[in-house]
Amino acid sequence: MDGFASPENATQATSRALAWRLGFLYAVLFLIIGCYLPYLPVWLEWRGFTPDQIAILLATPLFGRILIAPSISFVADLLGDRRFVLILSAWGSLLAYGTLWVSSGFWQMFFAMVLVALASTTLMPLTETIAITGIRRARLDYGKVRLWGSLSFIAASLGVGVVIQQAGAGLVVPLLMGAAALMIVGTYFIPHDLAVTRRAKPTGEGTPPRRLRLSDATALMRSPLFLLFLVATSLVHGSHAMLYAFGSLHWRAQGFSGGTIGALWSIGVIAEVLLFAVSGRIVGRIGSTRLLVVAGFMTALRWSLMAFDPPLWATAILQTLHAMSFGAAHLAAIHFLTHAIPEDRSATAQGLFSAVVAGLVMGTATLLCGPLYASFGGEAYAVMAAIAAVGTLAAMLLRRHWHGGIVIGHARLDRPGSDAQPQSAGEGG
Repeated sequence: MDGFASPENATQATSRALAWRLGFLYAVLFLIIGCYLPYLPVWLEWRGFTPDQIAILLATPLFGRILIAPSISFVADLLGDRRFVLILSAWGSLLAYGTLWVSSGFWQMFFAMVLVALASTTLMPLTETIAITGIRRARLDYGKVRLWGSLSFIAASLGVGVVIQQAGAGLVVPLLMGAAALMIVGTYFIPHDLAVTRRAKPTGEGTPPRRLRLSDATALMRSPLFLLFLVATSLVHGSHAMLYAFGSLHWRAQGFSGGTIGALWSIGVIAEVLLFAVSGRIVGRIGSTRLLVVAGFMTALRWSLMAFDPPLWATAILQTLHAMSFGAAHLAAIHFLTHAIPEDRSATAQGLFSAVVAGLVMGTATLLCGPLYASFGGEAYAVMAAIAAVGTLAAMLLRRHWHGGIVIGHARLDRPGSDAQPQSAGEGG
């Protein structure tokens, strides 16, 4: 009837509004990452730290994720209010970066990085969990929501690169604090009903929702398929440690300016944005585990070529492979978690994923990169290529044994078979 919106149009409007809110949340989160990832190593060098010390300081928050991320994520699932926990984490991040700014000397800086670990390591897994919940309920395309984070990273990496070229590396941490303040704003835009967990019911409709138990978390770590997923994704992602810890420093050593370094980081993320824009169709056609295999192979190729210290034009071309080495691997991981993990345990699974992938493995690889870079410079990328190759083999095993179902309760690997096909756009199998 004229003058009234149909239920279908109202649902579409609600979905669009949710997509914008989630997109804004990703945008402010990746402002932080776009400042931190390329330029905190530059700031630490500006403060006078050696490569070994930089590696230790950068690895500290990564190792913090081993216990902090799954513990806080489990509490978020237990409380059933992920929004509240994310708001606290955002405020804590602002405080932690402020402490980083006023610290001096290695041990004060180490303590500040411990605070960064306590406050900020759950920002990504909780944001991803809330986004996955919204995507599942509103049937959104993950890639199209997530690309706003990539666009924000591009703006941050380009902008901060120009700023430090003109005004010096001392402004990196104040810019981080500003980004953390915007993250706080973003958390308050999360709809309350989206961040509240829907409890699983063990039997009929009249049965009260079952509360999450610690055994639910340990069941994840007893699943061979989930463990195989962690091995594959952690090695492919962990092989990026050399780029994240010393990529900007090595490019500076090659004579690249701050603006050029920002452009190189942006090229990689622009390629990632293009991938995310068509992610639903890509995952729908080839499946998440096959995509992870392809990502692992391209990651090994990328680092093999980076080990030769390519000139600027070749480095720019190689940066486009970030769409595969990170973007495709991340898409594959998110689609696996969306379809392999029950919703009431999704934050716990994301926390474990963050603990192993971005904590244990990335932290260990970052520590390894300190002496490797000090001894071999850019040739250290060859070690990263070997790590990615092993991750690719694990991804091939996962593709062989996972058929697209829930992995909780699997006592053994399934018989070999093909990837299960996704049920709708934005889903993967």
